[in-house]
Amino acid sequence: MMERADSVQKLYTRMRLWEFPDQYVIEPTDGSSGSSLAVSRTDGSMKLIDEVPECSSLRVPKIYTIFGVIGILRLLAGSYLLVITERECVGSYLGHPIFKISSMKIFPCDHSLKSTPAEQKKTEMEFYGLLNVAEKTSGLFFSYETNITLSAQRLNDLGDESRLLPLWRQAEPRFLWNNYMLEGLIDNKLDPYLLPVIQGSFHYFQAAIGKDIIDITLIARRCTRRNGTRMWRRGADPDGYVANFVETEQIMQFNGYTASFVQVRGSIPLLWQQIVDLTYKPKFELLKLEEAPRVLERHFLDLRKKYGAVLAVDLVNKHGGEGRLCEKFGDTMQHVAGDDVRYVHFDFHQVCGHVHFERLSILYEQISDFLERNGYLLLNEKGEKMKEQLGVVRTNCIDCLDRTNVTQSMLGRNMLEYQLRRLGVFGAEETISSHPNLDERFKILWANHGDDVSIQYSGTPALKGDFVRCGHRTVQGILKDGVNALLRYYFNNFTDGTKQDAIDLLQGHYIVSIGRDTAASSQKGGLEAIASFPLALGLVLTGFFFATMSLGQVRYDFRHFFLSLMWASISIGIAAFVRANGRVFCNRPRLHKP
Repeated sequence: MMERADSVQKLYTRMRLWEFPDQYVIEPTDGSSGSSLAVSRTDGSMKLIDEVPECSSLRVPKIYTIFGVIGILRLLAGSYLLVITERECVGSYLGHPIFKISSMKIFPCDHSLKSTPAEQKKTEMEFYGLLNVAEKTSGLFFSYETNITLSAQRLNDLGDESRLLPLWRQAEPRFLWNNYMLEGLIDNKLDPYLLPVIQGSFHYFQAAIGKDIIDITLIARRCTRRNGTRMWRRGADPDGYVANFVETEQIMQFNGYTASFVQVRGSIPLLWQQIVDLTYKPKFELLKLEEAPRVLERHFLDLRKKYGAVLAVDLVNKHGGEGRLCEKFGDTMQHVAGDDVRYVHFDFHQVCGHVHFERLSILYEQISDFLERNGYLLLNEKGEKMKEQLGVVRTNCIDCLDRTNVTQSMLGRNMLEYQLRRLGVFGAEETISSHPNLDERFKILWANHGDDVSIQYSGTPALKGDFVRCGHRTVQGILKDGVNALLRYYFNNFTDGTKQDAIDLLQGHYIVSIGRDTAASSQKGGLEAIASFPLALGLVLTGFFFATMSLGQVRYDFRHFFLSLMWASISIGIAAFVRANGRVFCNRPRLHKP
């Protein structure tokens, strides 16, 4: 079915990295007979060598065990090699082992920095600091044997010629997390070192239903086209690519049969933003309204090419701040709605409130005809296609995290029941809920999936996760949501700007240039150069402290009352100034300014 031909050159699964004074040498140690890769520490240039150089007795090189080369990134003066130093096997995808990256390490090839001007060196160090942030990227997965950037259906549809290609050439570019970093290796024709990596989620469990054993896998693939953090990547870009676009595939395997159901999520495909300004909920801003129909059309044209028919389920509020976005999305959808594109609005908060998520059955009744008509992929024991998925449900809320995950888990549950009835495992009225072990494992699977997708975009686990995990809202879950909402506020305002820069650098959305970047580094001035929220907060608290101290002395000397007023006025003045210039006091991206 989806096996790769033996003639394809295999990827190296374990290597030894030698750190010599002038070069890094990567030597395959998994029994392969291939050449070693030498990477210059001066400029990052690469070449294959037949054997590892002799070690000097004066300086023994450091040796690291590595499990893959993610790629190489060129900055102003140096290049930086990124490798996998720890991995964890998390299950299998269609019979092939899948690994999660537990740890990465950056090896600088920056000896040429010694001869670069001081200003350029300073800028290089700022960029290198962003790479240290990128080193902590979560949710990265890979396989040495199969192409995990493609769903089971697209993998099954690959022609014989495509299956003979190296994995990186089969890969779907929009889900290839290290696409940009692999370019240097591709140019040097280093196929056995070219390891495709995706960002997303991978969870798996096995459950017994009577005497039958079923395997359930849930995999998420994050699109890299408009990748980023919650507040700095909203809506669509002019090409129709949207923020937080994630393809979710639920796979069920039973007695040689394979069933796959794909859903997608993604931000409202209009040009809009929500720039942080220290308020809890910054206002939504629609941009270039005249461009909306064209951007939306491009987005849905791309979806139709890749998935067939599209059902857009919009979960945002009809009123309040979200209402204007909802109205514009609904109105613009009338331009593209037709036989193969349909739009359904379901005000999640109005219908379900904060606890009655079982009312999602109302939504399911509205869209069940689309699901039955467009179905899922089903392969028999021989890998022959018995049924294929002809369309996709595209779900969105504002963040495409919490409401979206609850809704997608409901669709996944209904589709799994449908598949199990088709294969005769379930009777006509049987449900997942009637099998406590399967029910519990399924809920945990989707809750973990939601947390993974949420952490990558917002920095915290998903809200409303207790419903997905337990089947109902809990007091503990509501309290946890409160803590996570405050954490999101902190990350959005004070750390995500830097994280966004690291993502843009790694994904090639920002290409460094000597003239522009050294100039930009030295031009930062005005209020932005001195604005510091911790300093401002410190001054406000100090003012209130002295105001309180002076107030305590009023009974001895009435003049302290005026001192107290003065300190309180200074504190209130600073606080009002910070509030009025909130955007400047937040941690903002420096590379792509909104």
